[in-house]
Amino acid sequence: MKKRILSLVLAATMAVGTLAGCGASAKGDQESEKGSGPVSLTVWHDGDEAIMKVIEDTANKELEADQISLKFEKKTGLTDQLKLYGSDEQNGPDMYLYAHDSLGTFAEMDILAPVTDFIAKEDEKDLIPMTVDACTYKGTQYQLPLYFESLLFMYNKDLWQGDVPDKTDDLLAYMEKHTDVQAGTYALLNQHSTAYNVAPIINGYGAEIISKDGKAGLDSEVYKEALAYNQKFAALQGDGDYNTIAQLFNEGKAQAIIGGPWLVSGIKDAGINLGIRSLSSFTLPNGKKLAPYSGVQGIGILKYAEDGKKEAIGKALKALMKPELGQELAKQSNCAPANNKSYEDQEVAANEMIMAIKETAETAQPMPNIPQMSVMWGPAEEMLAAVNKNGTAIDEAAKTFQQKAETAIKDMQ
Repeated sequence: MKKRILSLVLAATMAVGTLAGCGASAKGDQESEKGSGPVSLTVWHDGDEAIMKVIEDTANKELEADQISLKFEKKTGLTDQLKLYGSDEQNGPDMYLYAHDSLGTFAEMDILAPVTDFIAKEDEKDLIPMTVDACTYKGTQYQLPLYFESLLFMYNKDLWQGDVPDKTDDLLAYMEKHTDVQAGTYALLNQHSTAYNVAPIINGYGAEIISKDGKAGLDSEVYKEALAYNQKFAALQGDGDYNTIAQLFNEGKAQAIIGGPWLVSGIKDAGINLGIRSLSSFTLPNGKKLAPYSGVQGIGILKYAEDGKKEAIGKALKALMKPELGQELAKQSNCAPANNKSYEDQEVAANEMIMAIKETAETAQPMPNIPQMSVMWGPAEEMLAAVNKNGTAIDEAAKTFQQKAETAIKDMQ
């Protein structure tokens, strides 16, 4: 998942060229919604096709009476595809479904229409606020959130001794007692030098990798405090490599791991008796909760689609935010819905992982969706590696990588 996140944000750094396209039309029925015929809305995506099928089938049942249909089409490299066709009404889609962290890039291209052009804010009253914030850029909401994910505390119920503590200091004490690095056995593993995985501590301390106005924050005092605290955990977590820690946990050599839903299938295949806790249930020494990043999948509307299909798109958005769609996503694909009412279903409420993700939304912060974030992952992770793996003093690392980050941001302009 982390690799996928990086690929998305790195793709956003490519220069935006002239927006043009050619070839056969990829759109569906172009008949006006004011006419007597049906309206087909094309939605491009770059995600799991099984999940898209759940969304498509569930929404189309709701829209059938209005003769409106959604047609999902997979496009590898969606960022590049929208750069090419985002202003091409004949060859581009009506809407797209994608992670929210690329939103700033598309908004700056001026190819998107605000969601509030199609539905009222009141229509979104049941949506989890954090997911709406994720889909908002510079005060304007450009995506409708459908589902989201975050990091979780996952533990082997057969290996963990006693109750899982509520305080990170107590968790650290447990690690010190139950970790033997030389023997290759661990209490808790994490990708300790990956910015996404350290974000729960960084954000929990009130620090920022980058501010909303695009300023790097690697040299702030509170950021350095967060890295110093993370360093204590890193010393007890091996090399922090994604494949290594996943394998160690699946082999029963670690009692717990910080990870996301993408790890679950492998854990279940290994026959582990899995327990899950929300990271929001852990309190830091400063009295605040861990605050991981969250990734939100949302629907965006291309600006040109507003002309002639506005009413149909509005009805489609209302169908997509129905709690029943969220319930189907949860039951069939283990996705955490953006609609609060989806969790009222008994089967959804009984899903330990989904309910833990929902709890995390109380403190989780959306991954920054500004274009500048794409060049921040590198310096942030180089700084973590320098501190955790190479023994570089935090003050020295902060000075070096803050300068590197500022240069990278400046070079984008």
